[in-house]
Amino acid sequence: MDFFDERILATLKDGKPRDFNTLLGEVGFTHNTLQQHLERLMVQGLIVREKAAANSFGRPKFAYHVPSRTTKQVSVALQDPHVELVALPFSRLRHLCRFEKGGHCKETKKTCSPQICPKIRK
Repeated sequence: MDFFDERILATLKDGKPRDFNTLLGEVGFTHNTLQQHLERLMVQGLIVREKAAANSFGRPKFAYHVPSRTTKQVSVALQDPHVELVALPFSRLRHLCRFEKGGHCKETKKTCSPQICPKIRK
C-alpha cells in the first residue's frame, strides 16, 4: 500500500459514501491518479463503488466507501505502518487450508465456505 492508497482509505474509513469529485477535492490528487488507485482498491476489495441516486438525466454518479466488513482491517493498516493488507478470494484461501479436501471441510463435515469455516475469525 502506497501513500495514495493510504490517503484514500483514511478519507473513506468513516464509512460515508463520497462521489468522485468530492473525493478528488478531499485527497488532492489528479483525476487520473485517483481513478487508478480507486480501481486498484476496488479489485482488492477494500472499497466499494455503488451507483448513487440521480435526480437528472445523463451519466450515472457513483459513490465510494469502505465496506463495513473491511473497516477494522483498514483501520489497523492505517495505524501500523508494518501491517500489509492482502486481499484473497475465499476460493484461493480454501486451497491453503489443511482441513479442505475436494471442496469439503474435514473438520465441520460440510461444504467448504467462508460462513462455516472454523479457521476464519468472525
